[in-house]
Amino acid sequence: MGLLDDAKDAAEATGKKVGDWVEDTKDRASDKADEAKAESDVKSAERERDATKAKNEYKENLRD
Repeated sequence: MGLLDDAKDAAEATGKKVGDWVEDTKDRASDKADEAKAESDVKSAERERDATKAKNEYKENLRD
């Protein structure tokens, strides 16, 4: 039975390693998606800021 128990233990350890790897990969993908969304939000905010600044400058020039 020793050989069978060793094989079972090895299979369980391998299964745990694979499970951990899958979970880590999933977390990394989620982190990358969050990072991409945050970057997109920043770029959108910068565009909005620039558009507002341009609009305000245009209005200021009309007042002169």
